[in-house]
Amino acid sequence: MIATPDRTPLPRSFFDRPVLDVAPDLLGRLLVRTTPDGPITLRLTEVEAYDGPNDPGSHAYRGRTARNSVMFGPPGHVYVYFTYGMWHCMNLVCGPDGKASAVLLRAGEVIEGAELARKRRLSARDDKELAKGPARLATALDVDRALDGTDACAPGETPLRILTGAPVPSDQVRNGPRTGVAGDGGNGDVHPWRYWVADDPTVSPYRAHVPRRRRS
Repeated sequence: MIATPDRTPLPRSFFDRPVLDVAPDLLGRLLVRTTPDGPITLRLTEVEAYDGPNDPGSHAYRGRTARNSVMFGPPGHVYVYFTYGMWHCMNLVCGPDGKASAVLLRAGEVIEGAELARKRRLSARDDKELAKGPARLATALDVDRALDGTDACAPGETPLRILTGAPVPSDQVRNGPRTGVAGDGGNGDVHPWRYWVADDPTVSPYRAHVPRRRRS
């Protein structure tokens, strides 16, 4: 039986913790994206943790850049990056100000505003696929680099907000290697930092890293 979701916004203190504590605790939480056409609410079902300088899979492993600077800022902010020249992905910054760590939001179930998400995800075969994968999630919620740095814990109106929702019991949480991460960062024995809700149909399939071929 799924508990009734709590609509109370998560405080900044929720994110001001080690990323490996925050990541699994985000499962079952609600992400609300307020758009000009109306709100879209997503129940988070899959995430990945990235631990900055301690993690070769993290964008912040080699230090601060213009691209990843939000990761070094206060917890509870949104880090959005552009990848493969076509997709955006959304993260939530964790830990103390100045220490770069973040949780990638990999998948979720659209529970409100599905009609708005469908307009952006025309290739989805059904609603379970609307946010099944990080790029699909960002596309369904109309998230791009314009939202990089957004404070999801700010008082008043904000384009992105995380609500308490219904946390997933620990016996329903699974973890394993992160999807598509190269080298040591993709080693599931060292970094089993992908977390998902067991048997949830919105969770994306695991794919190991495949090196990109250089053009001749």
